[in-house]
Amino acid sequence: MPKIKFFKSLTTRYQKIKKWRKKRKASFKAAPWYKKTLRVSLNILLIFVLYLFLVDINFLWLFGKSPGLLSISKPQQSEASEIYSADGKLIGKYFRENRTPVKYNEISPMLIKTLIATEDERFYEHFGIDVKGLFAAAKDMTHGKARGASTISQQLVKNMFKTRAQYSTGLFGYIPGVKMIIMKTKEWITAVKIEMFYSKKEILTMYFNTVDFGNNAYGIKTAAKTYFNTTPKDLTIEQDATLVGMLKATTTYNPRTNPKGSMRRRNVVLENLMTHKIISKSACDSLKEIPIKLDFRVELNYDGIAPYFREAVAEYLKKWCKDNEIDLYSDGLKIYTTIDTRMQQYAEDAVQKQMSTVQRNFNSHWGREEPWRDEKQQVIPNFIEDIARKTTLYKALAEKYQDHPDSVQIMMNKPHRLKVFDYKKPNGRDTTLSSMDSIRYMERFMHTGFVAMEPTTGYVKAWVGDISFNSWKYDKVTSERQPGSTFKLFVYATAFNKGLGPCDRRKDQYIAWDYMEKGEPKHWVPRNANGGYGNDSLTLKAAFARSINSIAVELGKEVGFENIINTAHAMGIKTQLNHIPSVCLGASDVSLLELVNSYCTVINDGKTHDPVLVTKIEDKDGNVIYENKQEQKQAIPYQTAFLMTQMLRAGLTEPMATSQALWAFDLFHANTDFGGKTGTSSNHSDAWYVGVSPKLVAGAWVGGEHRCVHFRTGKLGEGSKTALPIFGYFMEKVMKDNTLSAYRGHFPKPTETISKSYSCQTPYPKKIDTTGVGVDSLLEGSESND
Repeated sequence: MPKIKFFKSLTTRYQKIKKWRKKRKASFKAAPWYKKTLRVSLNILLIFVLYLFLVDINFLWLFGKSPGLLSISKPQQSEASEIYSADGKLIGKYFRENRTPVKYNEISPMLIKTLIATEDERFYEHFGIDVKGLFAAAKDMTHGKARGASTISQQLVKNMFKTRAQYSTGLFGYIPGVKMIIMKTKEWITAVKIEMFYSKKEILTMYFNTVDFGNNAYGIKTAAKTYFNTTPKDLTIEQDATLVGMLKATTTYNPRTNPKGSMRRRNVVLENLMTHKIISKSACDSLKEIPIKLDFRVELNYDGIAPYFREAVAEYLKKWCKDNEIDLYSDGLKIYTTIDTRMQQYAEDAVQKQMSTVQRNFNSHWGREEPWRDEKQQVIPNFIEDIARKTTLYKALAEKYQDHPDSVQIMMNKPHRLKVFDYKKPNGRDTTLSSMDSIRYMERFMHTGFVAMEPTTGYVKAWVGDISFNSWKYDKVTSERQPGSTFKLFVYATAFNKGLGPCDRRKDQYIAWDYMEKGEPKHWVPRNANGGYGNDSLTLKAAFARSINSIAVELGKEVGFENIINTAHAMGIKTQLNHIPSVCLGASDVSLLELVNSYCTVINDGKTHDPVLVTKIEDKDGNVIYENKQEQKQAIPYQTAFLMTQMLRAGLTEPMATSQALWAFDLFHANTDFGGKTGTSSNHSDAWYVGVSPKLVAGAWVGGEHRCVHFRTGKLGEGSKTALPIFGYFMEKVMKDNTLSAYRGHFPKPTETISKSYSCQTPYPKKIDTTGVGVDSLLEGSESND
């Protein structure tokens, strides 16, 4: 019974609805035409509004996600992070999209007028959608003249939110032809929202900062620099027209790759400006006659000074970025570093000057002989071939010619055009070589690393990772090689920690060291570089200055190499060291950066700190999100540090001291004290010099890319001949630069009581040239651990 009542009720309701619809239909037919038109229009509008609403909320996942209010109010745009030097210079950028935002008042008013006249003439009248433009476009379409009707606001949505790439089009997007309608709808909706959130000036500014001008030039600031080497404020009218004209199709109207097409498009834009009465006809005609003059240069991640340093900064910040969920390459950071552009330039000049000399000597030394030799001075078989097998090209060819290995060799030995490093050609030298010959050519170069630091702060002021960043990306400042006698700093510091002093004496004589290594007994007999012993009783000050191996090893036996390793780690060496006696003579690899930092510990009264590359970081809104607040700690006693400073100074004053060559440089006019220590590893594979002054400590390494490539004699290959001059040339310019006068000065007198005597100067023999020029050669290879 209840079911019958229910069905009767449904039938009654259906009949009422049917009568209502019939009545509405009759009423609509009887109504005047204008009412019919109005009613139909209202229904269409209602349906359209409902459609927009359903698209915006992604009803039933049919349309895909749209940009939300939060995204619109705080748009995320990939921006380049900028790196600044300590003296306020922009030295480079990190970016995926090379974009640097500008403010509205940094954009030329004529550029703004050109954009509006070309892309959206009713920009100031509409609310994000140009209804009049839509009808005009529809009318033109009926006549076969298809054209766009996107407003600047809609183009901004497409550029900023990547609505055609990053946001899906839902289930309906799989229907042919529907996908584009949905994407266009989202652009309309988001454009209206943007108009609600932002002023017209803000929309224009965002547009100019987001638009892609091709050639990795994102935003008007980068585009102005890339194409015309100027700023958005200083663009000329014809340059404005060229850039705005590109927006229609960056490839088709690119002035570099398609100059004729770009010229035609530019002139159309100029005529449009005349039509809108922004410029006169005479001005338009004159401007159209001006050729497009480009000052084109694509900015790359590696562009700018100190490329090795900037790569080191990226590595330095890697963990911090990960911990704080920051993208170094897109978050628009401002990174303030410790590097000084003046010192950096002086360092690069010093490296180029000295290393070109070293290379000439090396080429003359080896001539046509192959320099890759083993410890017995025999050519290493298949040395070049083994390197070739590790290259990407070889692996690709081996994959391609798996069944024809001879083809790999043919291709690797086939000459082709390429660019190679050459000291006389800063941008590289064009030549014709096979891949195998290019490896042979590049392997004959000597390499270097140089770094300078403030001893009291740890601030890195100059950083040169090699002779050419374009040719060798591997940074020699952070790579690890045997430090030779520069490691004796830790031997003598440990001895002073144990109670010895500079004026204590030891004999340069035969010494042997029996020890256990991996459970096996070992017998080690170290020798001086000249193969013998002087049998002289020397002060430790003289022994250190002359770099006598036998005395350094004797001290090592007295204090224990484990204690020396502990001292080295305390002073700044991070690398794991070999626990064997030869560590006393620098037989365990370290990096130049940590070695120089350890020498800073001595000059900093025994207090140590990590090297500092970055002082402060700001986000794109100017908020400070990182500040270096490094603490330093006492690594060695003040007295040890003071005495080691005197030992380093003795490198210039003791007879036959290995730093005597510094006297040949113009360093001593600026009332500044210097000291230093040379180092040369076995077979002259690694040559070192670390120089110190009260305000600046710097070090250089010189050697082959592979340890088997080196000089055969100490006269050419030791630290005083190869590495020391880099320090000398660098400090010459620093001392002469009056803007860097803060780095001059004398070592201070002791502020604490020093219990050990240190004023024990060895007398000079009467016939020895006390000017010190070339004195290092009197004791050939004296710093070596051969």
